[in-house]
Amino acid sequence: MDQFLITGSSRIAGEVTISGAKNAALPLLAAMILAETPTTLHNVPSLQDVRTLIKLIAGMGIDIQKEGSTVTCDTKNIDSFYAPYDLVKTMRASILVLGPLLARFGEAEVSLPGGCAIGSRPVDQHLKAFEAMGATISVENGYVKAQAPKGGRLIGARFSFDMVTVGGTENVIMAAALAKGTTVLGNCALEPEVVDLANMLVKMGAKISGIGTATMTIEGVERLHGCEYSVVADRIETGSYLAGALMTEGDVLTKNTHAYLLDPVLKKFEAMGAIITTGDDWIRAQMTGRPKPVDIRTQPHPGFPTDMQAQLMAVCCLADGTSTIIENIFENRYMHVPELMRLGADIKVDGHTAVVEGVERFTAAPVMATDLRASMSLVMAAAAAEGESLIDRIYHIDRGYEDVENKLRSLGVCIQRVNSNAASV
Repeated sequence: MDQFLITGSSRIAGEVTISGAKNAALPLLAAMILAETPTTLHNVPSLQDVRTLIKLIAGMGIDIQKEGSTVTCDTKNIDSFYAPYDLVKTMRASILVLGPLLARFGEAEVSLPGGCAIGSRPVDQHLKAFEAMGATISVENGYVKAQAPKGGRLIGARFSFDMVTVGGTENVIMAAALAKGTTVLGNCALEPEVVDLANMLVKMGAKISGIGTATMTIEGVERLHGCEYSVVADRIETGSYLAGALMTEGDVLTKNTHAYLLDPVLKKFEAMGAIITTGDDWIRAQMTGRPKPVDIRTQPHPGFPTDMQAQLMAVCCLADGTSTIIENIFENRYMHVPELMRLGADIKVDGHTAVVEGVERFTAAPVMATDLRASMSLVMAAAAAEGESLIDRIYHIDRGYEDVENKLRSLGVCIQRVNSNAASV
């Protein structure tokens, strides 16, 4: 198992090019199943989750290929509507093939998903919506089995999600695009990745109004065609590298990204004392002195994103004062706290609230990544720490950050990937 060996006391500074968003690329790849003619998707990051989903789609008989950052897909030879556990278990986004398969082919059998251990993220909202559209759903032996109504097409319906769900919104708008009649979805997620998916579906011939709002109306069409589309920039990768500047009195310029994608994060950075400047496709964070403390409350978009909570907590650990963080999205998303404390952080957790007393510096220690975003907070903290830190279970970071070592090295971080067996000798 690989680990990162990081020699700290780095000043994180330089330029870094941001990849396409993992959380946008995965539903866009699933949406390719809907198209009767070939589709080309650009700016697709090279990540483990992307490779897993491509393998899953290819296992259905679909011709899907990735060359560089471009994926091409032709569904004409599809011969299976089955997503097996051995692939699905590693990533939650695999459930997103359920809607497209059910909508286009009238049936699907998909294993219940796995992914990060950051709390309960049930798929019941997906299934309730499909049932409202006439599907017959059963869960047997860990698999969701779905069948469209007689005639093979889902039926448009009015449905409001009980809670805001990004994956649920994505799955249902894909299914509704080919349903018979009109679907009106309420309490939709507003995340940029949802907007990106809806925009691609429109380019494929879908009829969707209300994109980017809490209520979307989808007028079903009989077929969708392929298109050429580019994945939106990864706002969480952008915020993660910019956070490194705040932790180390650094200066980071992120390219191929957009400020509108992470406005609530940039506002917190400015409140912490960073100078934020932006252009059409770049964001720069400059920092002098210790960060100022802030209060953070995670919320669905357009609120502060839960996927940036761990990185902001790491910045707060070095702030000159006391910060309060309230995690409202996932109940287990403070697993990085004891690892940050091993690096010298002063954090007290009570339920959903973490109180962070800023310290002057981190000190090196062996730590363990517990989920995708927590892993990046530990990498940045280790880069700021005095001494040499070893970060275990970095397979988490490989799921969400493309070419992470080279990007960090370009920003002045002394990092190398080592094998745990070699490290223990």
